[in-house]
Amino acid sequence: MSRTPDAPAEIAPLAASLLARSEELGARMARRIRSEVAYYRGDEHVPFEELAASCRRNCEHVLRQLVDGGAGDMAPAQETGRERARQGTPLAELLHAYRVGSEVLWSAIAAEARSAQGLTAEAIMSLAAWWVNGGLAASATDAYREEVSELVLQRERERSALVEALFTGLLTDRTTLWEAADVLGLPTGGPYVVVAAEVPGPGREALPGIEARLLTERLRSAWRLLPDLHVGVVAVQRPAAEEALVRVLERALTVRVGVSPSFRDLRETPRALRLARLALTGMHGVPTGIARFDNSPAALLVAAAPDEAGRIARSTLDGVLRLPADERDRLLETLDCWFAAAGSTAGAAELLYCHRNTVRYRLRRLEDLTGRSLRDPRAVADLAVALHALRLTPGE
Repeated sequence: MSRTPDAPAEIAPLAASLLARSEELGARMARRIRSEVAYYRGDEHVPFEELAASCRRNCEHVLRQLVDGGAGDMAPAQETGRERARQGTPLAELLHAYRVGSEVLWSAIAAEARSAQGLTAEAIMSLAAWWVNGGLAASATDAYREEVSELVLQRERERSALVEALFTGLLTDRTTLWEAADVLGLPTGGPYVVVAAEVPGPGREALPGIEARLLTERLRSAWRLLPDLHVGVVAVQRPAAEEALVRVLERALTVRVGVSPSFRDLRETPRALRLARLALTGMHGVPTGIARFDNSPAALLVAAAPDEAGRIARSTLDGVLRLPADERDRLLETLDCWFAAAGSTAGAAELLYCHRNTVRYRLRRLEDLTGRSLRDPRAVADLAVALHALRLTPGE
């Protein structure tokens, strides 16, 4: 790195004269910045007194360097850069203000130099080189960028903590929920859904860049990486939003993903996460895909009491579960398709790509093995709960 040239000694008396007028110079700078830099117009972002004081400090900083002939301390410029970053000032506007301020100060120095006796061209060139390499704006820029990086990290930490509180149920007060929704960029009213995706490994996101991808579909969301899952709450307020969500997930899909039923209140987020986990559990043996939790009463009962539902599944379907795997899976698939077809044998046959007589045979076999008639509504309800429980607890 090249050494910053020293300030020419001949300039020191001029700088000392200007240093006595630093307050006037600072105010002149501030007025010029106000007139030429849009961000600083009016008191909305930076009050005039604050801007003038900052300009005065920067004038004094530069002039003292010229008086002393050294490089000086960049602390004032650095503090200005950090303060403007905290205020949200665009960096381009900050640098524009520095350019305008530098023009004012350079003009003042040049005016003094023109009236000075014995000031050589070499001294003017030396002053110009010192001015270019003085680094005032560069120091402000570096401090600005450092502060922005720290603010981004701080906000991301705060955001991550809020998302975790949302999923764990620590946010229950409505006012707090509204504040959290505002920070997370979520609407304060639903519907929402929770998405749970299996991570490919510890600390690795299952759906990298998913928040930005959803924003392209005008879907706002907040995400959290857990040890085993990448989870997010997604606002699905507009028509067909859930279908748009599924399309985005399908394009990013490399793992198994569970999606909860929609819900209206952010206080229901922990319950929705449990349902998304259950939907994911139901994909036992499938390497990739999306499972949406069935919002039927039977599925919700299973989710509310998974242990008891597992016991019901084993008890109700015991005879079927004892069969060889191929026959067991055929019968359970037939029952599932019969439910999907609203109890229509012909509809189930279409879903299974087989003859309706084959479906009738399998259903009679199920009735024999379970001791339950598909013509008895109570027996049908038992089988529906058992089938949902089996789907959501495949290892039972």
